[in-house]
Amino acid sequence: MASLLTARGIGLDVPSAEATQPILPDVDLELHQGEFVAVMGPSGSGKSSLLHCLSGLERPSRGTITLCGHELGALSERKRTLLRRSRTGFVFQFFNLLPDLTVEENVLLPFLIARADPAPHRERLAEVFAALELDALRHRQPHALSGGEMQRASIARALAVRPDLLFADEPTGNLASAAGERTMQVLRSLNERFGTAILLVTHNPRDAAFAKRVLFLKDGSLVQGAELEGEGIDASLVFSRLEELGI
Repeated sequence: MASLLTARGIGLDVPSAEATQPILPDVDLELHQGEFVAVMGPSGSGKSSLLHCLSGLERPSRGTITLCGHELGALSERKRTLLRRSRTGFVFQFFNLLPDLTVEENVLLPFLIARADPAPHRERLAEVFAALELDALRHRQPHALSGGEMQRASIARALAVRPDLLFADEPTGNLASAAGERTMQVLRSLNERFGTAILLVTHNPRDAAFAKRVLFLKDGSLVQGAELEGEGIDASLVFSRLEELGI
């Protein structure tokens, strides 16, 4: 499988009152087409910072990142933005839906921002709406949706441009347990149905167990030799590994 994302020696430092503090000391990571990978770690372990660096939202202090064949450090801010818009999608803990727009209008926002005509993508969009069970909700505004429905709408928006890679940052963190599990089932189904690669960061072992490969982040570094891989991953296995690692 071709590599969609390759990170080598990624480090991120932030200034503090006394000295620069490393949030991410040194991270290597690779993700291939069609993979569903979870990075598991407690709050404050650097998961979101890592995701922001890998997606080009933030420049790392050191190291190189190649995303969809482009080295991010060699791109201007504008070119990084265009790469994110055309090749990646984002799902966050907070849904970030525009309150005055309907579900359908929110989903079509990526085309509006890119000044592109959504008409050629009508068949794909219909498939996404059906897969996420949003057809009956197309004309509702966010205030009329449940938390799970709002998150499904945000996932549909992220998939609208047919991204190669979907970044998901604690996507169930603002949902009740049942809605969170449903959201993870949707992400796993979309990965299998559309072949969209997913990189998920989470502190929730149940969420991580939906991935096909689980990496563990401790003190800003991925723990070598600790990853779980395959179809037999479940939440109890993730819990056990966390206990072994003292995370």
